[in-house]
Amino acid sequence: MVYSEIKSSEYFIELEHRFGAHNYHPLPVVLERGEGVYMWDVDGKQYFDFLSAYSAVNQGHCHPRIIKAMIEQAGKLTLTSRAFHNNLLGEYEKFITAYFGYDKVLPMNTGVEGGETAIKLARRWAYTIKGIPENQAHVLFAEGNFWGRTLAAISSSSDPSSFAGFGPYMPGFSLVPYNNLQALENAFITNPNIAAFMFEPIQGEAGVIVPDEGYISGIRELCSKYNVLMIADEIQTGLCRTGKMLACDYENVKPDILILGKALSGGTMPVSAVLCNDEIMLGIRPGEHGSTYGGNPVACAVAMEALKVLKDEDLAENAFEMGIVFRSRMDQLMKKTSIITLVRGKGLLNAIVIKPFGENKTAYDVCLALCKNGLLAKQTHGDIIRFAPPLVITEKQIHQACDIIEKTILALC
Repeated sequence: MVYSEIKSSEYFIELEHRFGAHNYHPLPVVLERGEGVYMWDVDGKQYFDFLSAYSAVNQGHCHPRIIKAMIEQAGKLTLTSRAFHNNLLGEYEKFITAYFGYDKVLPMNTGVEGGETAIKLARRWAYTIKGIPENQAHVLFAEGNFWGRTLAAISSSSDPSSFAGFGPYMPGFSLVPYNNLQALENAFITNPNIAAFMFEPIQGEAGVIVPDEGYISGIRELCSKYNVLMIADEIQTGLCRTGKMLACDYENVKPDILILGKALSGGTMPVSAVLCNDEIMLGIRPGEHGSTYGGNPVACAVAMEALKVLKDEDLAENAFEMGIVFRSRMDQLMKKTSIITLVRGKGLLNAIVIKPFGENKTAYDVCLALCKNGLLAKQTHGDIIRFAPPLVITEKQIHQACDIIEKTILALC
């Protein structure tokens, strides 16, 4: 008998509460299995997954091709560190650079490591290429950004729940309003020591904030004009999530530095990557940056297969089409209830805004009710529910999930 089958959900939740850090507030569901767009809890109840581990599971849970690649490589060689070569790293580097059209890749593990790597590359480029005086390089970020919980990441945050009580903060960082090209240009004009502007093409954790058309291409034009590196954080928006391979593809924009993660492994293990051309990447010399696990053989095998699956299964096109269906259903639902005030998104990265209802009920209460009815989603910033199912979802499944959302919300009104 599987050990978890004789234990209740309450047992596992209590274990985490007693022995783990209290740094998350998850929904009270204990999951033990996933396949495609579904997950099952320890009691055998089935759920639609409409979070995809914050867009890490774009290819669906336990995609058989990705799992096969992982198991086969794990049985041969798992880790060498970068003290030695391995027979998969070069193959992976050749594959991913051709896939996205860059000269070089620097493999890392987590998304936040990718962000840290991009900033280090930008600062080194600023000193060696742009000619900014030593220790004067400045990096701009968009207000509302989220790229992790390290000290550098929270130093760029405008959200007190991320940074309050953790100072002092990283110097050389500042913020400009998101979706505001004039503010960005004013910052470039005011400070000639700006090395880079790092942004999300669609802000995910902020609540799926979609910028105006022309914002991304406008960033590209301004960065080129003022000799500032354009860093696109596509960890959540990339890899077909928004209906294109990259969200920047909607405006035919190529960033100077591209950060990928999450679905780069299909949700099987931490894998991230930073891509750029030689002028930027070759500023880093041996011993100046790296990771014991970055570029390990299992990660290389998994990432190549995960990227192949995205194209082989036309997941960008499916995300684009299913996103239209989903938003249409949510627009129809919004006309039936007053508690939904806004529907927004691209592809299968979507959100609805919930105004308080009943006796001080919020989006969290909606997520609890959705969970009871067999659909998993999570609120952000109090009043927003993000919906991001695996990209393998079918139209029939989209409608089934929307039926659950509609039934749940109308019952709460």
